[in-house]
Amino acid sequence: MYSNYLSQRDTYKLLEEISNKEYDSDISFLQTLVKDIVSHVDFEINSGRVWVLNSEEESYELNYQFGDGSDLPADYSLPITDYPFLSELNSKRTILKYETNSFLKEKGIELYSVTGVGDIEELPGGEYFKYLIGFNAPEILPLFYETLNIISGVATVTIRSIANNSRQQQIQKDFSKAAEIQKNLLPESSYKFHDYSIYGICIPSSFVGGDYFDYILNTDEQEETLAVLISDAASSGLPAAIQALFVSGAIRMGMNFSPKISQFISKLNSLIFDRFPYERFVTLFYCQLSMSSNRLVLYANAGHCPAFHYRPTEGNFKMLEPTGGLLGLMKQQTFGVENFRMHQGDVLVLYTDGITESRNKKGEFYGEQRIKNVILEMHEKSAEEISKGIIEDVNKFTGKEDRSDDKTVVIVKREYSE
Repeated sequence: MYSNYLSQRDTYKLLEEISNKEYDSDISFLQTLVKDIVSHVDFEINSGRVWVLNSEEESYELNYQFGDGSDLPADYSLPITDYPFLSELNSKRTILKYETNSFLKEKGIELYSVTGVGDIEELPGGEYFKYLIGFNAPEILPLFYETLNIISGVATVTIRSIANNSRQQQIQKDFSKAAEIQKNLLPESSYKFHDYSIYGICIPSSFVGGDYFDYILNTDEQEETLAVLISDAASSGLPAAIQALFVSGAIRMGMNFSPKISQFISKLNSLIFDRFPYERFVTLFYCQLSMSSNRLVLYANAGHCPAFHYRPTEGNFKMLEPTGGLLGLMKQQTFGVENFRMHQGDVLVLYTDGITESRNKKGEFYGEQRIKNVILEMHEKSAEEISKGIIEDVNKFTGKEDRSDDKTVVIVKREYSE
C-alpha cells in the first residue's frame, strides 16, 4: 500500500532536477519539461505539447510538441469555446479527457490530460492559465494522473522563479530577518516528557528553509500526551519557510479542534491544498506519546521519510512507512494511523531527506543504513548525544558541512527506570 506514496516522492525528485536547471524563459523551461517527461519510459506517454494563451483571440496556440505523432501544424490553435472545461483548471489543476476533435483524433490523440501552469488570466468566459501542458497516451495510469498535480505545482513555481529573479535578489536582503523569525518558530532542542527524552536539531541549507519540527503538549484530554512531529516543505528558500510557518500555526491550532489524528491531518492537507495552490508540497511525520501502561505510540506518516524505531533488546529496526500521501497533493485524501510500543531503552529516529540524501565527493548518498549504524553504536547514550552524533557522522561522510538541503533530525528515547 505504500509504494505509490514513495513513488510520488521519487517523481517529485525527478521534476525538481528538471526545474533546478538554468532557463532563459518560461517557454524554454516548459519545452524541456515536456520533452523529459515524454522521454521518461516509466511514464509511458506518447507525446506532449505546450500551449500558450492568446487573450485577444481567446484561444490556446501551439508552442511546442514532442513525441510520436507530433505533426500538428505549427500555427494550430484551440478556441476556448470548443473546450469549456478549461476554465475549471483553476480549481482542478489537471483534467483527463477523451478527444472529440476529429482532426486531433486523426493525429492519434485519443486520451489526453491537460494541466494548467503559470499565472491566471481573466477573460470574459472565465479564468484561464497562461500555459497548458498536454500529454496523450493509450492509457494514462492513475499514478501519472496524480503526478500531473505535482507537475503543475513545480512548473508554476519554476516559472515564477524565472520571472521574479530580480525581485528575489531584493528579497535576499530580508532573509536575515526571516531566518531570525524561523529560528524562533522552532522549540528548544531538548524536551523531557515523563520517562521520554527528546532532542531535535534543524540546520537550514541557507538563511531559511522548509524543515520544521515541534513538540506540542496536550493537557486538555484525560491523559496527558505529547505530539512530536517533523515536516519538510518540498520547495526551498523563502517559499518553503512560509509553508513551514503556515504548517506550524495550522498544527497548533488544529489539534484543539480535531482530536483524532487521521481527521486532523486530513484537514491540514485540505488547508495546504487551498492556501498553496501553486507551491510545492509538504511531508509530515506525526506521532503522539502517552503515559499509557504499555507506552503505545500512535503515528501517521504523510509521505515523509520512514522513521526508525530501534528496540535494543531485540536488536532490530522497524521502519514506520507512509500511511498517506504528500500533504497538498490532492484536496481529498485519507491518512491511516498506525501504532507501536516504546519499551525502556527504545529509540525513535525522525529525520528529513536532507540527512539521507547528503552526498560525498563520489556522489554517494549517506543513506538509511548509516543512520542505523550510528544508532547501533550510540543507542545507550542520551537523545542529545545521538542527535548530534548523526549530524557529525553526516558531516564526516560529506567531508564538509553540505548545504545542498535542509537537515533535521529528532531523537525520542524512552529512558530506563531507576
